[in-house]
Amino acid sequence: MNLSIAFIFKKYVSILLMPLSLGIILAILALWFIHKQSYKKAKIFLILSVVWMSIISYGSFGNILLEPLEEHYPKISSIPKNIKYILLLGGEREERAWEALRLYLAIDNAKIITSGDSFYSRKSDAKKTKKLLIDAGVDAKDILMQEEAKDTIEEAKALKMRLGDKAFFLVTSAYHMPRAMMIFKKNGLRPIPAPTYFNHPDETGPTSLWKAKSLRNTERAWHEYLGLLWTKITTTFSK
Repeated sequence: MNLSIAFIFKKYVSILLMPLSLGIILAILALWFIHKQSYKKAKIFLILSVVWMSIISYGSFGNILLEPLEEHYPKISSIPKNIKYILLLGGEREERAWEALRLYLAIDNAKIITSGDSFYSRKSDAKKTKKLLIDAGVDAKDILMQEEAKDTIEEAKALKMRLGDKAFFLVTSAYHMPRAMMIFKKNGLRPIPAPTYFNHPDETGPTSLWKAKSLRNTERAWHEYLGLLWTKITTTFSK
């Protein structure tokens, strides 16, 4: 993967701004004040850390954050047969691939475009997703790849070069769809939202406190809101 300094900087800044990171930073500050023998301040930051970690790992909190994102675009019920391209965004391939497969089987001569490099692996997300689709029965000749895209912005730019102004199905997780649609439209593309992998809240009471799934939902939603804010800021200043 060819990583620019700007991309690496953005990646690590976003990590530091995530809910879990903020909770850890508060705990580190508490330890720092203990080291400085400023116990009153240490108690304050320790309490803030515990309270914050409890909030972000509570099921209802993550569900509340996810709900507005996932309700923005409904699942496709009537599939247009004249759209021949299906873009399957990288990440969460096992969950997203089912929607791409459903569209592919409903449309004659459809092509699936797998996308995404990998920040953590030598093998790109696009290539991993292609193998998954082939194992599921998709003809290899009906799968196109764009392996160099490192994020949604680069995926949009790569697709613009490939499709121009042709309409296509955009398949991604429901919580990611609002930001993805904003980015693709900003780049002059014609996406048709095909959201998938909706959150199905099961535990929302006291038993959902300090659960990994609850924290994961909070982090997913938080990341999207940060991304939406960043996209709006960059769009405003680029005008």
